[in-house]
Amino acid sequence: MNNILSALLLSAAALWAPSIGAQPAAAPAAPPAVSGTTFEGKPFQLASLKGKVVLVMFWSTGCAVCRDKMPELRQNYEGWNGKPFEMVLVSTDRKMQDVDDYEKIISRTVPTKQRFVQLWAGNADYKDSFGPQAQLPSTFIVDKAGKVVARYQGRIPAEAWDKIADLL
Repeated sequence: MNNILSALLLSAAALWAPSIGAQPAAAPAAPPAVSGTTFEGKPFQLASLKGKVVLVMFWSTGCAVCRDKMPELRQNYEGWNGKPFEMVLVSTDRKMQDVDDYEKIISRTVPTKQRFVQLWAGNADYKDSFGPQAQLPSTFIVDKAGKVVARYQGRIPAEAWDKIADLL
């Protein structure tokens, strides 16, 4: 009986464990894939970035944490200009109008050198191998070989930027 009670307590503790922060990336059978059309109307394939470290982030305009992280993302992107680094953001908004409204603000306030690849998951040609995201933002770091080496849910911690710097 004690073994059953212990197992139940361990299971309950696992349910209450925080899910925010670095998590070991599941080893996918194939390299991660994202493809579609960028906000600028250009075709995009994640595989075309092999040889670069890539931060892939799933986000939504309705996610306060996501919007709050944008200035930090832009500053890091600009700071690593000229390095083998790219950011790819995938909007999971339900309506393209929400994305368009957000982009109108960005186009007036954010310098071109701080803009990165963005796609909308609702586009007919959009595909990815990451699957549905339970929490936003959901961020993946892909190394130069095209392998997912880290995953973060919620706020992107400082150690994620350190990991990217190490991979560069």
